[in-house]
Amino acid sequence: MLDPRMTTLAQGLVGHSTQLKAGEHLLIEAFDVPDAMVIALIRAARAVGAHPHVAIRNSRVMRALVESGEDEQFEQMAASDLYRMQHIDAYIGLRGGMNANEMAGLDSERQLAWGRLYGQPVHMQERVKNTRWCVLRWPTPGMAQLASSSTEAFEDFYFDVCTLDYAAMADAAEALRARMAGADAVHLIGPGDTDLTFSIKDIGAVPCTGSHNIPDGEVFSAPVRDSVNGVIAFNTPTVYQGNAFKNVRLTFKDGAIVDATADQGAEHLEAIFNTDDGARYVGEFAIGFNPCILEPMMDILFDEKIAGSLHFTPGQAYDDADNGNRSDIHWDLVLIQRPEHGGGEIRFDGETIRKDGLFVVDDLLALNPDQLKG
Repeated sequence: MLDPRMTTLAQGLVGHSTQLKAGEHLLIEAFDVPDAMVIALIRAARAVGAHPHVAIRNSRVMRALVESGEDEQFEQMAASDLYRMQHIDAYIGLRGGMNANEMAGLDSERQLAWGRLYGQPVHMQERVKNTRWCVLRWPTPGMAQLASSSTEAFEDFYFDVCTLDYAAMADAAEALRARMAGADAVHLIGPGDTDLTFSIKDIGAVPCTGSHNIPDGEVFSAPVRDSVNGVIAFNTPTVYQGNAFKNVRLTFKDGAIVDATADQGAEHLEAIFNTDDGARYVGEFAIGFNPCILEPMMDILFDEKIAGSLHFTPGQAYDDADNGNRSDIHWDLVLIQRPEHGGGEIRFDGETIRKDGLFVVDDLLALNPDQLKG
């Protein structure tokens, strides 16, 4: 018997997130996810007259493929999966995994080759640009542990977050989109000597309210590529390329990272930022506001949506808020500005729009947690 919460989530993914229609083809890619959730998605797709397709993945198997794989293998895998991606209308990626560090210790060159030869053509170039897609994590005991929660309590939290009223959130986020689209100078102030300035003039802004990620809750733009100057210290731990990082601190000059330190993971920073010419420049700036997500759990699909947070992303820019930066990396790093995490401000053209994690201008008050949670 299916958990009714799975049915509700599947209906939201098919209806609100991907807006699947009769006759369309949906690819469900499931990494370490219970069969019941995949079945719920199949049934939800069929209920609207669509055609579901399924790819079952396993994270330990994927590690084995990547660690021993050669470029020729990655290219052939990409060609096969690219053909399938070109012939579907919508994509739902369910990402489970019992171990968030499954890729730890892999040769960095092989990981980068996998991203360049497989991830870029199949996902960044085809899925992201040419399908209606949504990606979400799946709750596991490992995720509960990272969140300092019991498994049952974390599952309850997960379904509350993932079945939030995202249509109402979309309405509230429009005002922030408009403000970001019209802004020029951005000034970030925060703990750990964070004092960073940049421009987002003419880049545009995109609200994310359940159409591409679940959970969701952000509006993103990108800095003018050469405009970033100052220091930003991230107070949220993260996992990237299978390695854990804490208290990453970046110094920028004329857009480029000129110094990078971390309390944990520092030995990996130079390799990441030397990936290519675009790795030292930033491809995304986003403001997070999901009212149900308050504390980090080292899972970026959750952490980048934390209420009162922002993220700043070295690497590849998105086409719909494009500053021209190109890279094989896209590393979302999160700064929480609520008082218990050190506070901070976001200023647009000299005006404070958010202080200590709460929006303070009238047109953005609806994005504060007490309003979004109803």
